[in-house]
Formats: sequence, structure tokens, C-alpha cells
Amino acid sequence: MGIKRIGRHLIEHRWRVRRIFPPDVMAVIEHAIRAGEATHSGQVRFVVEGALDGAPLFRGQPARERALDVFSQLRIWDTADNNGVLIYLLLADRDVEIVADRGIDAHVGAAGWESICKAMEAEFRAGNFAGGAIEGIDAVSRLLASHFPRHGGGKNELPDAPVVM
Repeated sequence: MGIKRIGRHLIEHRWRVRRIFPPDVMAVIEHAIRAGEATHSGQVRFVVEGALDGAPLFRGQPARERALDVFSQLRIWDTADNNGVLIYLLLADRDVEIVADRGIDAHVGAAGWESICKAMEAEFRAGNFAGGAIEGIDAVSRLLASHFPRHGGGKNELPDAPVVM
């Protein structure tokens, strides 16, 4: 755990998350998730967290570990076809993590998810937060559609609205 990381997390404020992801951007993200889920039977969640605080920060919890916690807390693992996907952004670390349930992960693997994360991080570094989020959601949805295409109506098992933690 570095002092620079602690400092970044301590000075990161919720207002920055709201400035980068205002309600209109959050609505566009929700629409992208809903549109993507119309093409596949998977479930996509988008979560942005400004910074870690308390015990997770001071014990040096990496973004990946935090994403796994969020994946569990939001019960993304609890989908009928084991094809839930979390796109998690930790702003203070400037890190995107994708956590996928075993059904879809068996088809895509770590390298596939990492390429999407890198593309999103590049967009975010350029200040294109809305575009980067949509690009990532669309890429995840294309993978889900290729491995778990929608057949019939299907049930929306998880909310489509993005989450700010």
C-alpha cells in the first residue's frame, strides 16, 4: 500500500463521480445496458466507485479484489445461466475491472476481458467517460450475444441502472 494511493483515495470526492457521471450520462449507460441485454440472455452491471475508504483502503485492497466483492454484493453471480458481468470502475486508481460469472468467462477468458478494460481506460484517460463506458458495455454485450444469444422474451434478472458506490 503506497502513500500516493492512500492520498488519491482520501482526496477523491463523491462530487467528482457526480460531475463525471451526471444523471444524463447515467441514463445513457442504463439505456446501453438495456439495449445490449435485448441481444443476449446475459446480465450486465456497471458500477463506479470514487474511492475506497476505511479498512479496504488501509489494508491495501486492490481494485480487482474490490470488484470481486461488489460482484458478490450485487449478486451478479446469481443468474440462471451463470452469465452475469460486472464492469467496475475505481476512479481513484484509474482502474477498470471486469468480473464475469463462470458461464461467460469460460468462453472469453482473462485476456478478452482485459482488452476491453484497456480500451475503456484509454478513453477515460482522454476524458471520454461516457464514451468509454458505452464502448465497454457494447463490447461486453457483443461477447454475450455471440455466446448467449437471446431466444424469446427472457427475464431481466438484474437491474440495468448503473450503481455509484
